[in-house]
Amino acid sequence: MKNMQMWRWVSAALLLTMCGMAGSRAQELAIQSFDGTGQLIFTALPTAEKYRVEWATTPSGPWKDFTETADAALNEIPKGEGGTITCSVPMDGPNAAFYRVVAVTAPAPAGMVLIPGGTQTGTNPDQDLGAYNLTVNPFHMDQYEVTQALWETVCAWATANGYSFDCVGASQAADHPVHSVNWYDVVKWCNARSEMEGLPPVYTVKGAVYKTGQKDDVTQSAEAGYRLPTATEWEYAARGGKENGRFPWDDADTIQHSRANYNSSDVNDYDTSQTRGLHPSYTEDPSNFFPTEACTSPVGSFAPNGYGLYDMAGNVSEWCFEWNPKPGSEDFRLHCGGSWVSTSENCRVGHRQSLWPGIPYRHIGFRTLLPRSQ
Repeated sequence: MKNMQMWRWVSAALLLTMCGMAGSRAQELAIQSFDGTGQLIFTALPTAEKYRVEWATTPSGPWKDFTETADAALNEIPKGEGGTITCSVPMDGPNAAFYRVVAVTAPAPAGMVLIPGGTQTGTNPDQDLGAYNLTVNPFHMDQYEVTQALWETVCAWATANGYSFDCVGASQAADHPVHSVNWYDVVKWCNARSEMEGLPPVYTVKGAVYKTGQKDDVTQSAEAGYRLPTATEWEYAARGGKENGRFPWDDADTIQHSRANYNSSDVNDYDTSQTRGLHPSYTEDPSNFFPTEACTSPVGSFAPNGYGLYDMAGNVSEWCFEWNPKPGSEDFRLHCGGSWVSTSENCRVGHRQSLWPGIPYRHIGFRTLLPRSQ
């Protein structure tokens, strides 16, 4: 795990230049103003835990902090409230020539990555999906789809602590994604994972922690425990910060077996794989659309997206929290991402599907998220 640092430097001599550059893009730390008295105002970042001010005699450094001075508080500037933060920087002495502000984020929980909050808008390349407008708060998300190994670890704890599951889950190996788990069991599993790790459970039924049975009146609370993403959160994360994209990766809007485990065909011109059918590395017969075993790949077998998330296209499709809002589909829960048996159109980041939540499907698994405080 490592801290993410974002900074911009400023000096009194360059004040007008820097103010002209103020105003921020996503994840850019912007100096709003810096006057001759040392009052420094900068834009807060939604992902920052704290800030520090550093100084140097030249813009290229070396940069030093205020650890050994009377102004040590400049090393631990709290994130505060609101959109800007003000601090007072000492202006005396020949060494105080250039300053910069560093925003420090807390390391993500093990096995998770930070998804920065914000709004993503754009237009999908395909007319059937159209425009999108996604707004989310920051959250941490599993880098990988939940594996069989993790599923079994949590289930063992859960069954010893009052939980019951309909499905034992299935997988090709411990490092493959678990599948054949219905939506109800997945939600209960999220609660169990939270309690096992000392976090508050998120899902309740009539005020009680959801642990048994198939209940449709499940409530998702704002507690800081593990939960499924909403379809909006899932899509926002899958896009990896890329605008107007069809797939999760940054460098192309086409899909091939070198990028994902899916069912290739020549139906769509954006499916340019040199091999067709099921992925040849994970099945003995790529032309067999209905193999007796699921043809998943080990999690993380392909390159991640811009946020560091793996398998956001293919391998297994992933349960989301909501019911399908479309008339006639209200009894189905949403899932996203496509799977090892999905054709290319179902692997697009803007494509959403839905199925009845009580059935364990061998092409659907999941990953979880943890909400992050503002």
